[in-house]
Amino acid sequence: MLGCDLGTLFKTTVAGGSYQEGLTVHLQGVPPGLLITEEEIYQDLLLRKPGQGELTSPRREPDVPVIYNGVNAADTMPGFANEGYTNGTPFVILIPNLDRHFEHIEQYQVTNRTPRPGHASYASYMKYDHWDDAIGAGIFSGRYTSTIVAAGVVAKRVLAQHGIEVTAYVKEAAGVVAPEVPIEEIRTKAAAYRRIRKEHDPIWNFVYKSGRIKPGMRFLEKAPVLKEVEDMIGKFAPIPMDEAKVRTEGVHPQLFCPDLAAADEMFAKIIEIKNAGDSSGGVVEVQATGLPPGMGEPVFRKLDGELGRMLSIGAVKAVEIGAGVRVKDMTGSQSNDQLYADDGRVRFGSNQAGGITGGLTTGQTVIARLTVKPTPTISKDQHTIDKVSRENAVLKAVTRRDPTLVARIWPVAEAMTAIILLDHYMMHVGYQAMWRK
Repeated sequence: MLGCDLGTLFKTTVAGGSYQEGLTVHLQGVPPGLLITEEEIYQDLLLRKPGQGELTSPRREPDVPVIYNGVNAADTMPGFANEGYTNGTPFVILIPNLDRHFEHIEQYQVTNRTPRPGHASYASYMKYDHWDDAIGAGIFSGRYTSTIVAAGVVAKRVLAQHGIEVTAYVKEAAGVVAPEVPIEEIRTKAAAYRRIRKEHDPIWNFVYKSGRIKPGMRFLEKAPVLKEVEDMIGKFAPIPMDEAKVRTEGVHPQLFCPDLAAADEMFAKIIEIKNAGDSSGGVVEVQATGLPPGMGEPVFRKLDGELGRMLSIGAVKAVEIGAGVRVKDMTGSQSNDQLYADDGRVRFGSNQAGGITGGLTTGQTVIARLTVKPTPTISKDQHTIDKVSRENAVLKAVTRRDPTLVARIWPVAEAMTAIILLDHYMMHVGYQAMWRK
């Protein structure tokens, strides 16, 4: 299989499938001297993982990551205090699949002859024939996006050292559109949402708060804890949440949209559609600040084109930058971001371009929006075929599924944006250093 890697200087390679032993993330270009912990990676993974309430699949993957390579196993010399820090070698993360019990595998075996309309199951069978990893859709499952989120934690950490910050949120869900919210407010609420989700997550409390897994442990010391977690799947008691208190921080307990009224309306509409046996889509918006002007590589590596690679995220059907498709209804004077000088600094009167012109950053906020289709697996009967006999059939899904994907894709979009931006930032800094004096 080709196509499982991304990037040039910051290179991300992923592997694994929905019901295989797990997934792996292999990162090249990670600078030395970073202290990144498994708990830090987990705190982003829990925002994406299933089994988190009414808006996600009931699959209960713990998503407990293991840093396998790329950090020092001990202080390399007396007094160096560099144990656990990245050392510049490939950084490898494992994400074991723990909730893959046979009753769910059997459900896929029973229904795999009848491809799910809107899913990759027919096309992947035509590509790989009967060798196709069709249990849980293999690498075509949204499960693989956990690898993107894990890689994004590293990318965001490096970018933050250079004053670059990436933030994503749910802009639209089930036809409900959130109003504009200032980026500072979005980030304040994102921090609150992350903290609340962590504090009320049974896995975080069991694994990290209790100290069962902590920095410095060897892989074989962590393995019994992973087994313990696997044995307790379905038995972890939920941690009661004071929703009224959560709402005082302006966030919804299950859906990250920075406008609480819009989030409430989105949630209600998603559940209404779910109860009718159907699914819904939406839009995720990503904003990145602190980028230098001139970043991007013409002609075929323009930054907006590179951000278009987020179409590789399962269920994403469109990526637009800035005003996006709305520019078709504008005049030139409306779509142009006019420049002016302000005390020796260059300013723009608007940001219709989304911070990118000619494929290069302008120094403004980079804004991308991802259109997410409805989950293809639904409870309603759908016409399909038997892919072996080529006869007509009817499919009513019995496998685990999400009523919407937009609630889990926003951390994936945030992570992949960071991965792409870091790769280009490294190219930009290297190129500028070659000739600027």
